[in-house]
Amino acid sequence: MNYLSPSVKTLLRPCRQWLTLLALVTGLAGCVEPYAPDVINAPPNLLVVEGFINADGPTAIRLSRTISLATKTTPPPEAKAKLLIELQNGPSYALTETAPGSYTGAPLTLPAGALCRLRISTAKGQQYASDFVPVKRTPPIDELQWKAQDSGFNFYLSTQDPTGTSQFYRWEYDETWEIIPIYRPDIQFYSTGPGKGRIGEIASPYPYPAKCWGSEQSPKIVISQTAGLSQDRVRDFRLRVLPLNSNRLFSRYSLRVRQQALTREEYDYWQLLAKNSENIGSLFDAQPSQLTGNVRNLDEGGDGLPALGFVGAHSVSEKRIFVGRGELPAGTVPLTGYEDCMPPDIVNPYAGDPPPTADEIAAILFAAFADPSYIPITRVPGQGFWAKSVDCIDCRTRGTASRPSFW
Repeated sequence: MNYLSPSVKTLLRPCRQWLTLLALVTGLAGCVEPYAPDVINAPPNLLVVEGFINADGPTAIRLSRTISLATKTTPPPEAKAKLLIELQNGPSYALTETAPGSYTGAPLTLPAGALCRLRISTAKGQQYASDFVPVKRTPPIDELQWKAQDSGFNFYLSTQDPTGTSQFYRWEYDETWEIIPIYRPDIQFYSTGPGKGRIGEIASPYPYPAKCWGSEQSPKIVISQTAGLSQDRVRDFRLRVLPLNSNRLFSRYSLRVRQQALTREEYDYWQLLAKNSENIGSLFDAQPSQLTGNVRNLDEGGDGLPALGFVGAHSVSEKRIFVGRGELPAGTVPLTGYEDCMPPDIVNPYAGDPPPTADEIAAILFAAFADPSYIPITRVPGQGFWAKSVDCIDCRTRGTASRPSFW
């Protein structure tokens, strides 16, 4: 018996079509099997060029070679190359190799609109050059602020270019935060001979720092544009979001932003790179596209292999913001970062019936603490000792004890 009116059947017909499509997509997803073509294991040995010509400061360029996706090692650096910054109808400036594959040039001040490029001669004599690009002067960052909202602690940036010549922007940021260990040991393990040890007062100078600093570079490509708008102005662009209970806000946090004004071609390159690297993984994501930079192989009759990378020319604007624990809204309770270290372990070498002998106690302590990755913290009357892994005690496993120059 059919209890549906004709009008309801009409409404349900599109739903049935969507359900059919959903079933088809679900079936396809269930049939997907991993496939690794041979080219993944045997890629061409392409030159990779990272960096830009700094129009108002030192230029830093990194050269490396592509490797197989299946390779677990880092890309090999392209060492002992000769690099030049060339101005069209003007002088050239050499870069110096400061580490294998890393090249640095002296600070330059290049006028806006000047055409320049990067020239590369590898140790094997291969010749590469980027296209000549116009120098762009990056406007300053007007404001960098944070707001506590339901979505988290949001960091917003505002900038503008009254001349209207910037339009295409890229931002990089790095974060620094204080790390405060939750344990401060007052005892220490001392070896007293083969297979034996004791617990005594901690040595001087105190071996564990009271504070460290963690840091991280921006992992994503962050870009935006104002082309087509009435003003070359970016207002309250959300750059970074931290969870409301982020451990990076436990004591003090800093965010430094570096702003770059790009040409349209360089912006398009970064936009495509972002799509290829960050939005791949599901049936509905954008499919990978061929990435074409502006670095060319100049060798005639050579292997003709292109290089990967886009070398632009622009200045950099920078701004830093600090957020202290006392500035956070009332009721905010950031994590310490050491939640997995609670509670402490108990090591009791005195337990037993009958009680262990002095030699047995020394052997138990040696077995527990001879490995420096496990550390006694303090005495607990009637229970022995608190103890925990070195990662819970020495904050140098999570950062550096050297205070940053800007802190």
